[in-house]
Amino acid sequence: MNEELKEEIPRIIGKYTTGKEGPLLFVTGGIHGNEPSGIQALEIVFKELEKTRPEIEGTIVGVAGNKMALNQNKRYIDEDLNRTWTEENIESGNKDSHEKKEMFEIISILEQYPQKDFTKRYFLDCHTTSSASLPYVSVQEVNDNDEWAHRFPTYIIRGFSDIITGDIDHYLSRIGMTGFVFEAGQHTDKTSVENHEGVIWLALKEACNIDLSQISRYPECVDRFAKKNAPPQKTFEIVYRHGLEDSDIFEMQPGYENFQKIKKGELLAKQNGNEVKSEWDAHIFMPLYQSQGNDGFFVVKEV
Repeated sequence: MNEELKEEIPRIIGKYTTGKEGPLLFVTGGIHGNEPSGIQALEIVFKELEKTRPEIEGTIVGVAGNKMALNQNKRYIDEDLNRTWTEENIESGNKDSHEKKEMFEIISILEQYPQKDFTKRYFLDCHTTSSASLPYVSVQEVNDNDEWAHRFPTYIIRGFSDIITGDIDHYLSRIGMTGFVFEAGQHTDKTSVENHEGVIWLALKEACNIDLSQISRYPECVDRFAKKNAPPQKTFEIVYRHGLEDSDIFEMQPGYENFQKIKKGELLAKQNGNEVKSEWDAHIFMPLYQSQGNDGFFVVKEV
Protein backbone atom coordinates (compact mmCIF):
# COMPACT_ATOMS: atom_id res chain seq x y z
CA MET A 1 0.00 0.00 0.00
CA ASN A 2 1.26 3.45 -0.82
CA GLU A 3 1.44 5.15 2.57
CA GLU A 4 1.28 8.60 1.00
CA LEU A 5 -2.24 7.98 -0.30
CA LYS A 6 -5.62 7.03 1.07
CA GLU A 7 -6.47 3.34 1.45
CA GLU A 8 -8.48 3.01 -1.75
CA ILE A 9 -7.89 5.57 -4.45
CA PRO A 10 -11.06 6.42 -6.41
CA ARG A 11 -10.80 6.73 -10.18
CA ILE A 12 -12.18 10.27 -10.04
CA ILE A 13 -10.25 12.32 -7.47
CA GLY A 14 -12.58 15.26 -7.92
CA LYS A 15 -14.77 17.30 -10.24
CA TYR A 16 -15.56 20.99 -9.88
CA THR A 17 -17.64 23.46 -11.86
CA THR A 18 -19.72 26.53 -11.08
CA GLY A 19 -21.97 25.99 -14.08
CA LYS A 20 -20.43 28.59 -16.38
CA GLU A 21 -19.67 27.82 -20.00
CA GLY A 22 -15.99 27.24 -20.68
CA PRO A 23 -13.30 24.63 -21.23
CA LEU A 24 -12.60 21.22 -19.74
CA LEU A 25 -9.38 20.83 -17.73
CA PHE A 26 -8.69 17.08 -17.52
CA VAL A 27 -5.92 16.37 -14.99
CA THR A 28 -4.39 12.90 -14.60
CA GLY A 29 -2.06 11.73 -11.82
CA GLY A 30 -0.47 8.39 -11.01
CA ILE A 31 -0.30 7.01 -14.56
CA HIS A 32 2.76 5.39 -12.99
CA GLY A 33 1.89 3.84 -9.63
CA ASN A 34 5.15 4.89 -7.96
CA GLU A 35 4.37 8.57 -8.66
CA PRO A 36 1.73 9.59 -6.07
CA SER A 37 2.35 13.34 -5.85
CA GLY A 38 -0.05 14.28 -8.65
CA ILE A 39 -2.85 12.50 -6.78
CA GLN A 40 -1.90 14.19 -3.51
CA ALA A 41 -1.90 17.60 -5.22
CA LEU A 42 -5.30 16.94 -6.81
CA GLU A 43 -6.72 16.01 -3.39
CA ILE A 44 -5.42 19.32 -1.97
CA VAL A 45 -6.79 21.34 -4.91
CA PHE A 46 -10.29 19.80 -4.82
CA LYS A 47 -10.50 20.17 -1.04
CA GLU A 48 -9.66 23.87 -1.44
CA LEU A 49 -12.11 24.35 -4.32
CA GLU A 50 -14.93 22.84 -2.26
CA LYS A 51 -13.95 24.97 0.73
CA THR A 52 -13.73 28.38 -0.98
CA ARG A 53 -16.08 27.76 -3.97
CA PRO A 54 -14.39 30.18 -6.41
CA GLU A 55 -16.13 30.85 -9.72
CA ILE A 56 -14.55 29.18 -12.74
CA GLU A 57 -15.39 28.94 -16.42
CA GLY A 58 -15.93 25.32 -17.47
CA THR A 59 -15.01 22.21 -15.48
CA ILE A 60 -11.93 20.63 -13.90
CA VAL A 61 -11.82 16.83 -13.50
CA GLY A 62 -9.03 14.99 -11.65
CA VAL A 63 -8.48 11.34 -12.55
CA ALA A 64 -6.27 8.61 -11.04
CA GLY A 65 -4.18 6.66 -13.53
CA ASN A 66 -2.97 3.19 -12.58
CA LYS A 67 -5.13 2.56 -9.50
CA MET A 68 -3.87 -0.93 -8.66
CA ALA A 69 -0.23 0.06 -9.12
CA LEU A 70 -0.76 3.18 -6.97
CA ASN A 71 -2.13 1.04 -4.17
CA GLN A 72 0.90 -1.27 -4.43
CA ASN A 73 3.41 1.59 -4.93
CA LYS A 74 4.63 -0.14 -8.09
CA ARG A 75 5.32 1.57 -11.40
CA TYR A 76 2.97 -0.85 -13.18
CA ILE A 77 1.40 -4.32 -12.87
CA ASP A 78 1.81 -5.97 -16.31
CA GLU A 79 3.10 -3.22 -18.59
CA ASP A 80 3.79 0.52 -18.56
CA LEU A 81 0.43 2.36 -18.69
CA ASN A 82 2.26 5.24 -20.38
CA ARG A 83 3.09 3.03 -23.39
CA THR A 84 -0.35 1.46 -24.00
CA TRP A 85 -2.13 4.41 -25.67
CA THR A 86 -1.34 3.45 -29.27
CA GLU A 87 -3.91 3.68 -32.05
CA GLU A 88 -3.58 -0.09 -32.53
CA ASN A 89 -4.35 -0.89 -28.86
CA ILE A 90 -7.31 1.47 -28.73
CA GLU A 91 -8.81 0.29 -32.03
CA SER A 92 -8.45 -3.39 -31.05
CA GLY A 93 -10.30 -2.90 -27.75
CA ASN A 94 -8.14 -5.70 -26.37
CA LYS A 95 -7.93 -5.82 -22.55
CA ASP A 96 -5.22 -8.49 -22.30
CA SER A 97 -3.22 -6.67 -19.61
CA HIS A 98 -4.13 -4.91 -16.38
CA GLU A 99 -2.97 -1.57 -17.78
CA LYS A 100 -5.14 -1.83 -20.89
CA LYS A 101 -8.19 -2.34 -18.64
CA GLU A 102 -7.28 0.80 -16.69
CA MET A 103 -6.65 2.70 -19.94
CA PHE A 104 -10.14 1.93 -21.25
CA GLU A 105 -11.65 2.99 -17.91
CA ILE A 106 -9.90 6.37 -18.21
CA ILE A 107 -11.07 6.74 -21.82
CA SER A 108 -14.66 6.00 -20.75
CA ILE A 109 -14.47 8.83 -18.19
CA LEU A 110 -13.11 11.27 -20.76
CA GLU A 111 -15.96 10.30 -23.11
CA GLN A 112 -18.38 11.68 -20.49
CA TYR A 113 -16.90 15.15 -21.26
CA PRO A 114 -17.21 15.43 -25.08
CA GLN A 115 -15.80 18.29 -27.12
CA LYS A 116 -19.29 19.59 -27.98
CA ASP A 117 -19.96 20.41 -24.30
CA PHE A 118 -16.91 22.69 -23.90
CA THR A 119 -15.32 25.70 -25.57
CA LYS A 120 -12.01 23.78 -25.58
CA ARG A 121 -10.53 20.70 -23.89
CA TYR A 122 -7.20 20.89 -22.05
CA PHE A 123 -5.19 18.13 -20.39
CA LEU A 124 -2.46 18.07 -17.75
CA ASP A 125 -0.68 14.78 -17.03
CA CYS A 126 1.21 14.81 -13.70
CA HIS A 127 4.42 12.80 -13.31
CA THR A 128 7.63 12.61 -11.26
CA THR A 129 11.12 11.26 -11.93
CA SER A 130 13.29 8.60 -10.26
CA SER A 131 16.24 10.97 -9.81
CA ALA A 132 16.32 14.53 -8.46
CA SER A 133 15.03 17.02 -11.01
CA LEU A 134 13.99 20.58 -11.54
CA PRO A 135 10.30 20.77 -12.51
CA TYR A 136 9.65 20.83 -16.24
CA VAL A 137 6.99 20.60 -18.93
CA SER A 138 7.22 17.93 -21.66
CA VAL A 139 5.26 18.99 -24.73
CA GLN A 140 4.45 17.45 -28.07
CA GLU A 141 4.58 20.00 -30.90
CA VAL A 142 1.10 19.43 -32.29
CA ASN A 143 -2.13 21.45 -32.06
CA ASP A 144 -1.41 24.59 -29.99
CA ASN A 145 0.39 22.61 -27.27
CA ASP A 146 3.68 24.50 -27.52
CA GLU A 147 2.10 27.95 -27.22
CA TRP A 148 0.05 26.71 -24.25
CA ALA A 149 3.12 25.20 -22.55
CA HIS A 150 5.02 28.47 -22.78
CA ARG A 151 2.46 30.11 -20.48
CA PHE A 152 3.98 28.15 -17.57
CA PRO A 153 7.13 29.37 -15.77
CA THR A 154 9.62 26.48 -15.94
CA TYR A 155 11.84 24.41 -18.25
CA ILE A 156 10.11 23.07 -21.37
CA ILE A 157 11.15 19.92 -23.23
CA ARG A 158 10.04 19.37 -26.80
CA GLY A 159 10.05 16.07 -28.65
CA PHE A 160 9.65 13.42 -25.95
CA SER A 161 6.31 12.21 -27.31
CA ASP A 162 7.77 12.06 -30.81
CA ILE A 163 10.31 9.48 -29.60
CA ILE A 164 8.07 7.50 -27.25
CA THR A 165 4.80 6.20 -28.63
CA GLY A 166 1.84 5.03 -26.59
CA ASP A 167 1.95 7.70 -23.89
CA ILE A 168 -1.30 9.28 -22.71
CA ASP A 169 -0.42 12.80 -23.87
CA HIS A 170 0.14 11.42 -27.38
CA TYR A 171 -3.39 10.01 -27.31
CA LEU A 172 -4.98 13.15 -25.84
CA SER A 173 -3.23 15.36 -28.41
CA ARG A 174 -4.29 12.96 -31.16
CA ILE A 175 -7.98 13.40 -30.28
CA GLY A 176 -7.60 17.18 -30.48
CA MET A 177 -6.98 18.20 -26.86
CA THR A 178 -4.38 20.81 -25.86
CA GLY A 179 -1.92 20.14 -23.07
CA PHE A 180 1.34 18.70 -21.81
CA VAL A 181 3.03 16.43 -19.29
CA PHE A 182 4.31 18.10 -16.14
CA GLU A 183 7.22 16.46 -14.31
CA ALA A 184 7.30 17.91 -10.81
CA GLY A 185 10.53 16.49 -9.37
CA GLN A 186 11.67 13.31 -7.63
CA HIS A 187 9.02 10.68 -6.77
CA THR A 188 9.00 11.13 -2.98
CA ASP A 189 10.21 14.73 -2.65
CA LYS A 190 7.66 16.98 -0.90
CA THR A 191 8.44 19.75 -3.40
CA SER A 192 6.93 17.52 -6.11
CA VAL A 193 3.52 17.88 -4.44
CA GLU A 194 4.08 21.66 -4.16
CA ASN A 195 4.96 21.85 -7.85
CA HIS A 196 2.01 19.74 -8.96
CA GLU A 197 -0.36 21.84 -6.86
CA GLY A 198 1.12 25.05 -8.26
CA VAL A 199 0.85 23.99 -11.89
CA ILE A 200 -2.77 22.83 -11.41
CA TRP A 201 -3.72 26.25 -9.99
CA LEU A 202 -1.95 28.02 -12.85
CA ALA A 203 -3.71 25.76 -15.38
CA LEU A 204 -7.04 26.67 -13.72
CA LYS A 205 -6.12 30.34 -14.11
CA GLU A 206 -5.03 30.03 -17.75
CA ALA A 207 -7.81 27.65 -18.88
CA CYS A 208 -10.75 28.35 -16.57
CA ASN A 209 -10.09 32.00 -15.66
CA ILE A 210 -10.11 31.36 -11.90
CA ASP A 211 -9.35 34.39 -9.72
CA LEU A 212 -6.57 32.88 -7.61
CA SER A 213 -6.86 35.64 -5.00
CA GLN A 214 -10.10 33.92 -3.88
CA ILE A 215 -8.10 30.83 -2.85
CA SER A 216 -7.18 30.65 0.85
CA ARG A 217 -3.90 28.88 -0.02
CA TYR A 218 -2.88 31.67 -2.42
CA PRO A 219 -0.24 32.96 -3.12
CA GLU A 220 1.93 30.30 -1.44
CA CYS A 221 0.23 27.46 -3.33
CA VAL A 222 1.50 28.94 -6.62
CA ASP A 223 4.67 30.72 -5.47
CA ARG A 224 6.23 27.57 -3.98
CA PHE A 225 6.31 26.24 -7.55
CA ALA A 226 6.62 29.35 -9.71
CA LYS A 227 9.04 31.38 -7.56
CA LYS A 228 10.80 28.97 -5.17
CA ASN A 229 11.23 25.64 -7.00
CA ALA A 230 11.02 26.30 -10.74
CA PRO A 231 13.97 27.43 -12.87
CA PRO A 232 13.56 30.39 -15.28
CA GLN A 233 11.81 29.31 -18.47
CA LYS A 234 14.13 27.70 -21.04
CA THR A 235 13.26 25.42 -23.96
CA PHE A 236 15.14 22.20 -24.75
CA GLU A 237 14.88 19.61 -27.53
CA ILE A 238 15.72 15.91 -27.31
CA VAL A 239 18.63 14.90 -29.55
CA TYR A 240 19.11 11.27 -28.43
CA ARG A 241 17.33 8.45 -26.62
CA HIS A 242 19.31 5.55 -25.14
CA GLY A 243 16.76 2.74 -25.39
CA LEU A 244 17.00 -0.55 -23.50
CA GLU A 245 15.82 -4.11 -24.10
CA ASP A 246 14.40 -6.13 -21.20
CA SER A 247 17.49 -8.37 -21.30
CA ASP A 248 19.97 -5.48 -20.95
CA ILE A 249 21.95 -5.04 -17.73
CA PHE A 250 22.14 -1.26 -17.45
CA GLU A 251 23.61 0.89 -14.70
CA MET A 252 23.85 4.68 -14.79
CA GLN A 253 26.92 6.22 -13.24
CA PRO A 254 25.83 7.60 -9.84
CA GLY A 255 24.83 11.18 -9.16
CA TYR A 256 23.34 12.44 -12.40
CA GLU A 257 20.42 14.85 -12.13
CA ASN A 258 18.00 15.97 -14.81
CA PHE A 259 19.39 18.79 -16.99
CA GLN A 260 22.92 18.33 -15.62
CA LYS A 261 25.54 19.39 -18.18
CA ILE A 262 27.51 16.59 -19.83
CA LYS A 263 30.60 16.69 -22.03
CA LYS A 264 31.55 14.69 -25.11
CA GLY A 265 33.43 11.55 -24.06
CA GLU A 266 32.03 11.56 -20.51
CA LEU A 267 31.22 8.12 -19.04
CA LEU A 268 27.47 8.07 -18.44
CA ALA A 269 26.61 4.41 -17.81
CA LYS A 270 27.58 0.77 -18.19
CA GLN A 271 25.49 -1.59 -20.30
CA ASN A 272 26.11 -5.34 -20.47
CA GLY A 273 29.65 -4.69 -19.24
CA ASN A 274 30.39 -2.00 -21.85
CA GLU A 275 30.98 1.70 -21.24
CA VAL A 276 28.38 4.15 -22.56
CA LYS A 277 29.96 7.56 -23.24
CA SER A 278 28.41 10.87 -24.25
CA GLU A 279 28.72 11.89 -27.90
CA TRP A 280 27.59 15.46 -27.14
CA ASP A 281 28.31 18.59 -25.16
CA ALA A 282 24.74 18.94 -23.91
CA HIS A 283 22.49 18.09 -20.93
CA ILE A 284 21.44 14.69 -19.60
CA PHE A 285 17.73 14.07 -19.22
CA MET A 286 15.82 11.37 -17.31
CA PRO A 287 18.76 9.15 -16.22
CA LEU A 288 17.38 5.77 -15.11
CA TYR A 289 17.91 4.92 -11.43
CA GLN A 290 15.17 2.31 -10.96
CA SER A 291 14.79 -1.34 -11.90
CA GLN A 292 11.90 -0.97 -14.35
CA GLY A 293 12.20 1.03 -17.55
CA ASN A 294 13.10 0.91 -21.24
CA ASP A 295 14.82 4.32 -21.42
CA GLY A 296 18.36 4.48 -20.04
CA PHE A 297 18.68 8.24 -20.49
CA PHE A 298 18.08 11.03 -22.99
CA VAL A 299 20.34 13.83 -24.21
CA VAL A 300 18.82 17.32 -24.64
CA LYS A 301 20.10 20.63 -26.01
CA GLU A 302 18.86 24.14 -25.26
CA VAL A 303 17.02 25.77 -28.17
